[in-house]
Amino acid sequence: MRFEDFAKAHGLIVDRIMVNRWVPTPTEDKPRSTNGRYKFLGDVGWVQNWATMDRPAVWFPEGRSEISIDARQQIERSNREREELAEKAASKAGWIMHQTKLGTHPYLDRKGFKDEEGNVWLKDGQPILVIPMRINKRLIGCQLIDGDGQKKFLYGQTSKGAAFTMDAGGVPIFCEGYATGLSVREIMKASNIRYQIHVCFSASNIKAVARHYGEGIVIADNDSNGTGELSAKETGKPYWISGTVGEDFNDYHMRVGKFKASQALKRVLIQTQKL
Repeated sequence: MRFEDFAKAHGLIVDRIMVNRWVPTPTEDKPRSTNGRYKFLGDVGWVQNWATMDRPAVWFPEGRSEISIDARQQIERSNREREELAEKAASKAGWIMHQTKLGTHPYLDRKGFKDEEGNVWLKDGQPILVIPMRINKRLIGCQLIDGDGQKKFLYGQTSKGAAFTMDAGGVPIFCEGYATGLSVREIMKASNIRYQIHVCFSASNIKAVARHYGEGIVIADNDSNGTGELSAKETGKPYWISGTVGEDFNDYHMRVGKFKASQALKRVLIQTQKL
């Protein structure tokens, strides 16, 4: 298998191969972000999709039956580099969070939450909405959303299994985006139903987070490539998905209003026998 095909098999979108450096790339489930990375040295290479992998996968050319001493050393160096990058990302996330102040944000306004306050970081005079990402309550990184709605993660952070949780001690609900989580929370509050909403940041990461819970529901995005629904099905949990391609629950909520959105959500919740 060529290195390009190996990268594609792990969900990376690679237009051209650059040598001897970690290269950020978009992924199939996040084509507008740089949620993947690779490093190619000719006789060995690594790929990592931060949403689905907690460590890089190693590639060798076909026909290689043994790993050379040099390749082993490269792998060890790469693993150390990965760990160092993850530690730096976690440290930077902590630093950023300390720079934030609660405030409104243009992204939240466009998503129907004009008065919602989030963690806002002023970077070069521009307000950046910061969503902390945690694994077992440990801060490992964050999602940064600018005023235009462009999203990115910190370079080198570990994203698999990470989530932002809004916990009111109720039924676990797993979704992809922060705005979707806010829409779900608004519906649950209005319906007087307790919730535990896990924002997972990507469709594939929903599986990694949801597998730790025996119950709950999934709120899937209706992606044009079917990734959202496929991931929801793979959790084995009841799920909601819009009938409109390209729409998530926040889009649906804004389009149909609170009452119809609540009815749609309750039809899925009732499958958990929590109503």
